[in-house]
Amino acid sequence: MRIRTVTAATTLAVLFSSAALAAAPAYADTTALLPIKSSGDIVVDGAHQQVFISDPTNGKIVVTDYAGNVLKQLTTDLSGVTGLELSADSGTLYAAVRDLDAVAVIDTATDTETTRYAVGDKPRSIALAGGKLWFGYGGAAEGNIGSVDLAGDQHTVTLNQDNSWYSAPILDAAPGTDILVAGDQDSSPASLTSYDVSSGSAAQLAHIRTDGSDVSDLQVTPDGKDVVVASGAPYYHQVYRTSDLGEDGKYTTTAYPNSVAIAPDGTVAAGSFAWYDPDLYIFHPGSSEAVRSYDFPNTGHSSGADTLAAGGLAWAPDGSRLFAVTANDADVYSLREYDAPGQAATTVTVNAPASATRAKQLTVTGTVSSATALPAGSQVTVVRTDLDTPNGRALPAVTVKADGTYSFTDTPPAGGKVTYTVSYAGDTEHAAASAKDTVDVSRAKPTLTLNNNGKVYSYGKDVKFTAHLGTTYKNRTVEIWADPFGSDKPNKLVKSGKVDSHGNLSVVLDLKRDTKVTARFAGDARWQPRSVSSSVGAKVGISMAVSRQYKSKKAWGQTYYYFHKTKNPLFTTKMPYYGGRAQRFDFQVYYQGKWYADTSKYFALATSGVSQVEFTGNHKEDVGWRFRVRSDYINGTSGDTVNSTTYGAWKYFTFTS
Repeated sequence: MRIRTVTAATTLAVLFSSAALAAAPAYADTTALLPIKSSGDIVVDGAHQQVFISDPTNGKIVVTDYAGNVLKQLTTDLSGVTGLELSADSGTLYAAVRDLDAVAVIDTATDTETTRYAVGDKPRSIALAGGKLWFGYGGAAEGNIGSVDLAGDQHTVTLNQDNSWYSAPILDAAPGTDILVAGDQDSSPASLTSYDVSSGSAAQLAHIRTDGSDVSDLQVTPDGKDVVVASGAPYYHQVYRTSDLGEDGKYTTTAYPNSVAIAPDGTVAAGSFAWYDPDLYIFHPGSSEAVRSYDFPNTGHSSGADTLAAGGLAWAPDGSRLFAVTANDADVYSLREYDAPGQAATTVTVNAPASATRAKQLTVTGTVSSATALPAGSQVTVVRTDLDTPNGRALPAVTVKADGTYSFTDTPPAGGKVTYTVSYAGDTEHAAASAKDTVDVSRAKPTLTLNNNGKVYSYGKDVKFTAHLGTTYKNRTVEIWADPFGSDKPNKLVKSGKVDSHGNLSVVLDLKRDTKVTARFAGDARWQPRSVSSSVGAKVGISMAVSRQYKSKKAWGQTYYYFHKTKNPLFTTKMPYYGGRAQRFDFQVYYQGKWYADTSKYFALATSGVSQVEFTGNHKEDVGWRFRVRSDYINGTSGDTVNSTTYGAWKYFTFTS
């Protein structure tokens, strides 16, 4: 059911390409959605680097590249297509088409069907052995085995070679051998039979009733010695000798085994329909303990994680990749490709101190572990990344001890976040792995000052701000930011540059609002970042115009405006507008040598910044009295807080008859 060997000429090509692959960067594991609604079988064509997946429900064969990109969908009347098998040279794909009682023959170079063999009723599984194409066929209580003679011009079909099966059995054979193994997919306990087909007929070698339920998948090892069986139970993959079907070990997996695929070097991929455990386990030949396992994640199309399709595993012919067909509870299928799964997973840990002093020695420890022992003398590489070497600096390689531990010392020349990345390059039996840890290395606190803090300036004043930076290592750049009060004005970078020979950087700001000015130093490898701020005030500009007077003159040391008692004075105030802003209008009267506050009242500003106040009333009683008024901006009570409190100049007036 899977491709296992190639011709001698192709073997050389595979070996050559394997060497090239070893020198090239490793491929990443991939996952791609499949346009299928069921999965019958999967085989891998190494000659054309394509994967074939049968879809019995939709009656088609999907062809993808190694990354899962769909190249073609073979849909020409393939209802119930299930079992797939590739010829030894990968040039021909054979497909058992259950509903048509036929085997379709497909040219893999063009991915087109070339002919069909009419075979027995409901063929389900096919395998190549002894120069013939064998197929399991038959409905319930009518299982049987037949063959197609591929050597003869007539492609003679021979039926009824073993009618002892309850239903169409599942078949497999080791490439280039005369040993065929069949298992019952529809009975429990399941039947298992091995045959010698060297004579052209299926001569039974051994038959047993296994201690498991129906067989979901089986595969003969490349040497033909054993067959590995995936049954719903027991909860491990069974191993039997093909010669007598005696037990020959097991591969420890988990509940509901449903798939098995064996690489040319004997590496076993054993999968299960597992909700809560790993779905896929990788074993070195003969070892019952997995060197690697995979737990399929959720593809994002269902509520649960993906599970492995029955018979859904296949290796690339060179053993460099493993392919798995998975599905979820929304019937979304995916093709997963795993790079170098035969290598045991490796775990690297790195333990560095949380903090350290710059230019002082520190110690880093860790472990390198795997399901199988590392080669003696294995080394890890170490790269230190810091502010001085953001792209990393290689440190001397470190030898891993026999117990998997390692340690090294280092004296970090730079402060800040210092990262140590430790990597194991991998070997023929172990995957590469790396890990890292970060140390917070101390840096000195630099001197940074900024002038003018707490000062208040008149509206629109040009004010010079100077940041002073003390001693640093390499970085001499300072930024100056200005953040005017009010949500409508963002914090803004107003200057950035290197300080002068005195350590100074200056900028002139036109102050029209209270402003927080901040100087920032980003730090360097030896001096930590620092920022300092100065908050300065900016008053508002206030002007008041007096109108309707009949004259003005100097009196009592001030300029007084004179109004007839029949006129209402008009005071027009102007100040910078801000949303919701109001001016406070202060009114005072002079009595017996002192000014007395009579009233203060707020008046809203128009968007133009103008506010007019008319002094009304019976001014006959005001004749001879001295008055004064002014407009103020009071931070917080004038409607906003973006400027500093500002008092306008007094305007003096009196009434005459």
